[in-house]
Amino acid sequence: MQSSAIFPVFYLPPVNYISDLKRFGADFLVEGWEHFVKQTYRNRAKIYSPNGPLDLIVPVVKGSKVHTKMKDVRISYDLRWQKLHWKSLESCYRSSAYFEFYEAELVGFYEKRYDFLMDLDLELTAWLLKQLKLELPLRQTAAYTTDAAHDFRAIYSAKQAVSDTGFKPYFQVFDDRQGFLPNLSIVDLLFNQGPQAKQYL
Repeated sequence: MQSSAIFPVFYLPPVNYISDLKRFGADFLVEGWEHFVKQTYRNRAKIYSPNGPLDLIVPVVKGSKVHTKMKDVRISYDLRWQKLHWKSLESCYRSSAYFEFYEAELVGFYEKRYDFLMDLDLELTAWLLKQLKLELPLRQTAAYTTDAAHDFRAIYSAKQAVSDTGFKPYFQVFDDRQGFLPNLSIVDLLFNQGPQAKQYL
């Protein structure tokens, strides 16, 4: 299946990832055959806490980090990460304008046990696109490919600071403490802007 763009699969992806998907419409594929890359948005998200940016990390089973295809990476439940992530989302966004509008459905992702990271990422992203009223199919590659005009698999970095250039500020719950933080997880935009999030993108 040909497509002009290849994207990685992320957990609660950053705003620019969703914006880039929107730009390509239906003309993209998501990659499950690449090797899992540590310290990326594939298993982490960045949200706004009272103390600034906070990383939520989905732990993976040891041995899944080296030369394991993304589609084969298993989630570890040695720690109660789902409870921790949900409590963090609640504490950071309970006072936002739209958290209560989305929480009843979103909490389900933190009550269901997923064996594979990619399944969690795809289901969450599909739900987020639905909330944003973006009809974008998450079609997967059938094998690892380099045959795409635009390759986004190595573009997004969870470790590098993001310039706020190109990101129009919107209200954030704790912006009186840290100022506007650009390109956080799409849930930050969704909880703070609700239906207006699509226009922001």
